[in-house]
Amino acid sequence: MKLLEIVEQLFAQYGYLVLLIGLPLDAIALPIPPGNTTLTYTGYLAYKGVLHWLPAVLSAYAGAIIGMTVTYWIGYKFGQPLFDRYGERLLLKPVHMERTKQAYQKHGNKLLLFSFLMPGVRQFIGYATGIIRVPFRTFALYAYTGAAIWVFLFTGIGFLFGEQWKHVLIWVEQSLLYITIGLGAALAILVYVKWRKYVLQKKATARAIDR
Repeated sequence: MKLLEIVEQLFAQYGYLVLLIGLPLDAIALPIPPGNTTLTYTGYLAYKGVLHWLPAVLSAYAGAIIGMTVTYWIGYKFGQPLFDRYGERLLLKPVHMERTKQAYQKHGNKLLLFSFLMPGVRQFIGYATGIIRVPFRTFALYAYTGAAIWVFLFTGIGFLFGEQWKHVLIWVEQSLLYITIGLGAALAILVYVKWRKYVLQKKATARAIDR
């Protein structure tokens, strides 16, 4: 059965509850129903008059922030203890955790803000911010704002484009995928350049000491 058929059946049986239950499952990394498709189809149903626009959007937003908040608190409560217990077995040291926190302080809030739009990121960013103990107020400010952007964007596609929503959704998802890949490649290059610079500086320091 295609994912869209699953979404259609779920809406036919449960209506707004699909948004309150399904979107948290998407955030927890159980993307059935898939978040983007669910939201766009929600907008389409509002366009058709099957659902009312405001309750649909509010239900979707509530589901999104519930899912993100649950993943944050799971990471916050269990992430550090698991890291302390099993980190060495996975070759993870406290310095790695500290470097992750430092990296988040530079760019993490921006990533959190747009994480809902990045394929494969929104399912893990909540856990990550919880594990490194980002203050909840900071998390909520950026995550909840990002959730609002996500909900309005994809429900808006379904509502504004009506019968053409499938084609527009495919184009938007492909564009976001390319953007995510591009940003990932740029980040990888940046990390490599910094690592290379560090290695060269270390070698130069070693030579200076030898002299």
